[in-house]
Amino acid sequence: MAIILALTACGDHAPRTGTPGGFISDATINSVIDELTGKHGDAQLARMKKGVSQVAALWTPADGNQEAFRNFCLEQFVNDAGARQKLFEALSRNFEALWRHSNQISVELNKPLHLDWGPLQPVDLIFASYSAGAHFYDDFFNNKIAFITILNFPFYSLEEKADMGQNWTRTEWAWARMGDVFISRVPAAVSQEISRISTESDSYISDYNIRMDQLRDNDGNKLFPDGMSLITHWGLRDEIKSNYGMEGGLPKKEIIYQVMLRIINQDIPHKVINNPDVQWNPYQNIVWQNGQEQSFDREPDTRYEQLLNNFRAHKASDIYHPNYPTYNERAFDQGLELSMDEVEALFTELVSSPLLKDVGALISQRLGRDLRPYDIWYDGFKARSSISEDYLDALTRRLYPNAEAMDRDLPNILVKLGYDRQRAEYIADKIVVEASRGAGHAWPAMMRSQQSRLRTRIPADGMDYKGYNIAIHELGHNVEQTVALYDVDYYMMQGVPNTAFTEALAFMYQTRDLELLGIDIDEPDVEYLNTLDKFWGTYEIMGVSLVDMAVWRWMYANPNATPAQLRDETVRIAKEVWNNYFAPVFGVEDQPILAIYSHMIAYPLYLSAYPLGRLIEFQIEQFIKGKNLAHETDRMFKAGRLTPQEWMQHAVGQPISNEPMFNAVAEALKNLK
Repeated sequence: MAIILALTACGDHAPRTGTPGGFISDATINSVIDELTGKHGDAQLARMKKGVSQVAALWTPADGNQEAFRNFCLEQFVNDAGARQKLFEALSRNFEALWRHSNQISVELNKPLHLDWGPLQPVDLIFASYSAGAHFYDDFFNNKIAFITILNFPFYSLEEKADMGQNWTRTEWAWARMGDVFISRVPAAVSQEISRISTESDSYISDYNIRMDQLRDNDGNKLFPDGMSLITHWGLRDEIKSNYGMEGGLPKKEIIYQVMLRIINQDIPHKVINNPDVQWNPYQNIVWQNGQEQSFDREPDTRYEQLLNNFRAHKASDIYHPNYPTYNERAFDQGLELSMDEVEALFTELVSSPLLKDVGALISQRLGRDLRPYDIWYDGFKARSSISEDYLDALTRRLYPNAEAMDRDLPNILVKLGYDRQRAEYIADKIVVEASRGAGHAWPAMMRSQQSRLRTRIPADGMDYKGYNIAIHELGHNVEQTVALYDVDYYMMQGVPNTAFTEALAFMYQTRDLELLGIDIDEPDVEYLNTLDKFWGTYEIMGVSLVDMAVWRWMYANPNATPAQLRDETVRIAKEVWNNYFAPVFGVEDQPILAIYSHMIAYPLYLSAYPLGRLIEFQIEQFIKGKNLAHETDRMFKAGRLTPQEWMQHAVGQPISNEPMFNAVAEALKNLK
């Protein structure tokens, strides 16, 4: 996340006190453009205008006076195509080296937070919050390399990329991506504060565990085994999923739901978090220790304080981003390269679909009861729902007693996914498996010769099925990270259009987890059931994302809100989204469950990437039926960082859409009936 934040902290500037812009006069800008035209002709006039204007927008008195600006532009504008290409190659080579080493420093300093190394030391948080790239922009504006880049490789807006990109060559796309590097001048102190707050909220979430073995229901029953500790929200959610079809699963789901409500409402006793020494009844919110009821203080709205801290840190950089003057726009228009309104409309279309009532009715029939709010995580369509979790845990623990065992097995896993042995070993060699402190993640490489990192929880007795399922998801990220770095023609094109595209491949791998374990599911209608499972999962995460977007809009409208006010508003928004799109399907109103996701707290406005990824995954899966998964995804991800709709046209011949999923769900319901 630190690398992502550093690389996305960009946007043009409007004239404001204390920020760049407005110092260079229009007369000087026009005069420089006229002089450049006289010197080089008007064949590059459009690029001259863009480059000179964008340099002027970021030029400050400290960079020189009007004459210094004029001399700089006249001396540094490269008109010759061959010379410009050599400049591009030099910039690419050096940026790759800089970003690679900054990334490696972040990897090393964050290891105590990210890996299962035992208790954290206070100094670990300080080191982890340090950003080696925090001064990157300051330094490169001061030495004027940023201005050289802007002048010769100007920035194109999302609208311009959509309009012009269809006719660009690969080289022109790479030049345009070079133009995305320096479109703001965020001070190092502001970037460092964003990094610090991000680290603190990540640590808060990574260490937020509920001792399941200490929960008690209203009859005093203990429902979970000794030693079970689950991280919120991921572990709690996955435990709900694992109990569908299991004997005694219903009371477990009910008590977990009560835990989630306490976390959302922040009336959870502070002393039960990460504490193996007290027992807790979340229904009545009673705490015991050594058989004696204990008084307690609730968690003091820390959850919402962390969210506000992230908001304020990002808002502090708004004045440096006139093209994207809010974090909402930076996360969507700049980060996803899809507007928030566009994404919201796509999500609203799906969560309003009449097909959902039919799917909900089918789930209710299969459960033999009315739907409950936690059934947003219904897992009974999956083939694995008929397989004992204990059996799967035993199998994965035997196969992967530690991170090294999975690391050794990566080539075999990739062969099963369709790669030939040589290609599988080539990719696996560029990935390393590590035991995670948190739920798990994939940390990318930033330079060819660097490894990406697959991280998942691996307890002392080996990797359980939940950890394995997450590991296969993260492997999808790692494969994308490898292909889209090592096999892309230009370094500036490395990566994917946005995080939804890497999520798509991660989801595709994750759905094949049982197949990779050698478990053959002989179940009729499996394809139809898988379609409904993906549709229901997309419905759930789109609802969560709509809450996330609405909360950020509210924070911008209420920047001085207190954590308590944000808590109340988040709960209100979650209930409103529920009542609009979920109550008609579930038959129960005013549920705040959509506010439980930890991403809302620690990974600002990241959630929308997941449902977008599911739509992209579905379209790719439909396209590759009967084809080799590995070969097709290699072909797609070698395209690198085009804009989303351009990438989709290249990959499957159509833009991102709900329609393929709607059609498949209608067909599945028809056949299952």
